Amino acid sequence: MKMLINVAETVVADALRGMAAAHPELTVDVDNRVIVRRDAPVAGRVGLVSGGGSGHEPLHGGFVGPGMLSAACPGEVFTSPVPDQMLRAAAAVNSGAGVLFIVKNYTGDVLNFDMAAELAEDEGIRIAKVLVNDDVAVTDSLYTAGRRGTGATLFVEKIAGAAAEEGAPLEQVQALARQVNESSRSFGVALSACTTPAKGSPTFDLPPGELELGVGIHGEPGRERRAMMTSSEIADFSVHAILEDLNPRSPVLLLVNGMGATPLLELYGFNAEVQRLLGERGVPVARTLVGNYVTSLDMAGASVTLCQVDEELLRLWDAPVKTPGLRWGV
Repeated sequence: MKMLINVAETVVADALRGMAAAHPELTVDVDNRVIVRRDAPVAGRVGLVSGGGSGHEPLHGGFVGPGMLSAACPGEVFTSPVPDQMLRAAAAVNSGAGVLFIVKNYTGDVLNFDMAAELAEDEGIRIAKVLVNDDVAVTDSLYTAGRRGTGATLFVEKIAGAAAEEGAPLEQVQALARQVNESSRSFGVALSACTTPAKGSPTFDLPPGELELGVGIHGEPGRERRAMMTSSEIADFSVHAILEDLNPRSPVLLLVNGMGATPLLELYGFNAEVQRLLGERGVPVARTLVGNYVTSLDMAGASVTLCQVDEELLRLWDAPVKTPGLRWGV
């Protein structure tokens, strides 16, 4: 496999050095693997910390900045960061108003963030947590007990980040984050397997002419494999799976997310099919985001995430944000 890297052992450090050079508005600690907005801690504001294995960029480091995360902790590829990283991040962004940990539901992330929360509280930092578990494809997987955390992570980080930016207290920011997670559902489809730098070959076997319905962002198995389907058929399967579990009674945010190797030409076409189906089912779409946001290295495919919103959640979604991966209103 051809990859634009030096050696597998330094791929995360090399990426962080490049990120630091491209984004002077961030403080990137390459050695300790922590990315912090340069103006942190912001006086009187709740700090938001998230993180996870590398390979899902721009999640999470690309979402650090005003209106979103205060800090992010990148682990090795598809590997949870360690509690020391999370503790450093919490200390760097704590202004005395508390810190919210946003945790995707993967066993390593959950255990390490729990341990980091205990260590932070021992140092006098008030911690709250929210678990993201929006994937309807499967109940348990290779990496999780319960549903996986996927595309809704972006919605949680953006809306909670906007509330924190406005000075909302920790309990309110946590409640909003939980509301967003509970109002969100996702479903992903893989057209090809991804390749980790360490392995140098596809992480799972997906024969030519087949796709995986309900795949996880680390290549975890989904609901079933089928012969290749059209964009319309994939959209129908994905939307049906989500609406089986979510019955929106108000408008939704829609994320049509690329897994890393699918071009925008295809993603926009896929979005057209998803929008058509939602229209036929009477689900109004308030806002749409199309692109690569929660990726899986070089996997071809896409995921769909819906989040039911009220006026307040929509207002917070529209609030200004200035990060490497998401930016508007500034």
